Amino acid sequence: MKLTYFGHSAFQIETGGVTILVDPFITGNPHAEGVVTAEDLFPDVILVTHAHGDHWGDTPSIAVRTGAQVVANFEITQYLTQNHGHENVLPMNTGGSWTFEWGRVIQTDARHSSSFPDGAYGGNPNGFIVHVEGKCLYALGDTSAFAEMAWIGEEHDVDVALVPIGDCFTMGPKDALRAVRMIRPKLTVPIHYGTFPLIEVDVAAWARMMAEAGFEAKVLAAGETLTR
Repeated sequence: MKLTYFGHSAFQIETGGVTILVDPFITGNPHAEGVVTAEDLFPDVILVTHAHGDHWGDTPSIAVRTGAQVVANFEITQYLTQNHGHENVLPMNTGGSWTFEWGRVIQTDARHSSSFPDGAYGGNPNGFIVHVEGKCLYALGDTSAFAEMAWIGEEHDVDVALVPIGDCFTMGPKDALRAVRMIRPKLTVPIHYGTFPLIEVDVAAWARMMAEAGFEAKVLAAGETLTR
């Protein structure tokens, strides 16, 4: 499983003969400037955790251009079809799962909000657990820590967790560690920090805190890739 980070919460996953984009906020993402453009990306699947502009991002333009299947909650997939004419969608809702030819996706809870940039209702915010080629990735989305994460840690052997740490709009560094204690991933990658002043945190201090607690963490620069 090859993961490439584009900054904020945008990731590309290449595995099992499929390329998956998560929350493709590329245009307007200061981390992605000079690293990647939306036109550079050719995913087979796009996972959208919620409708806020910094996660919905370039979903419409990428999906229409490439024909990628968009997997998100019902409201997001309906909005995409009705407003952008893209019909290759798979609607889900919290707690549901779907098995694709390439792997299995489970849509989890996330404690946040969700509306489109134009104010339209975006349904429930979510995270995604992705099982593919014997690996498990958990993209938490924008969320606080919540007790049911312990169930996820019990039910899934998570190889990589993409965990928001920026505070203010999501959990901060301390609660991100609390979440990791429940999920027990083999590797944690921090996301949703440093994009604008309200989510500036000391990511190096967080990484040290994780190491002191006995958890492996990897801070990725925009454009950086890791393989698990």
